[in-house]
Amino acid sequence: MDDHPPPAGFRFYPTEEELVSFYLQNKLQGTRPEMHQIIPVVSIYDIEPWHLPELSGELCRGDTEQWFFFVPRQEREARGGRPTRTTSSGYWKATGSPSYVYSSDNKVIGLKKSMVFYEGKAPAGKKTKWKMNEYRVIQHVTDHSSGDDTPKLRNEFTLCRVYVVCGSFRAFDRRPMEAMPEEAQSGHNMAEVEGPIEFNEYTGSSSWGGLY
Repeated sequence: MDDHPPPAGFRFYPTEEELVSFYLQNKLQGTRPEMHQIIPVVSIYDIEPWHLPELSGELCRGDTEQWFFFVPRQEREARGGRPTRTTSSGYWKATGSPSYVYSSDNKVIGLKKSMVFYEGKAPAGKKTKWKMNEYRVIQHVTDHSSGDDTPKLRNEFTLCRVYVVCGSFRAFDRRPMEAMPEEAQSGHNMAEVEGPIEFNEYTGSSSWGGLY
């Protein structure tokens, strides 16, 4: 993360494990203050998605397909309310169910939520090519008195990957298939993986096996 531009032909294409375990973890811990040069802090839900590329970090400038942002928790969300994902021209709508992000050694390290941007007012908006993956860290806290490992969903910042759908866009893999457990490769969803998290999209809270 120096002041030199990336070499010609270089493309910033981190894996989901790197996004969660390195970039977002360091942002939450405040250990890499220079991180904003790579992934800036932007309240993206106040901005039309087509204006976001010009606000991206130095390694994504000139990219025509994807951009990364740290997004601070909204004030109303911190008070237990539902996050606002509405701009002046449209809204972000969640698609599918949240899924886990795994480390290379098959540990659950994060939660991923996918969204699509619609122009107009809900529920009659028009679907656009703009999409987003929103990542949150799952931090494991050990109770030394009992030895219990309690997962906690961190909400102070999320890491969002905003991208556009086009014919040349290559798949953004969650992680290499050879690193995935057999049940994950067979297409099991997050509710079928051992120790499911129950995610509340309205409050951003979570539980794992009943533990908060």
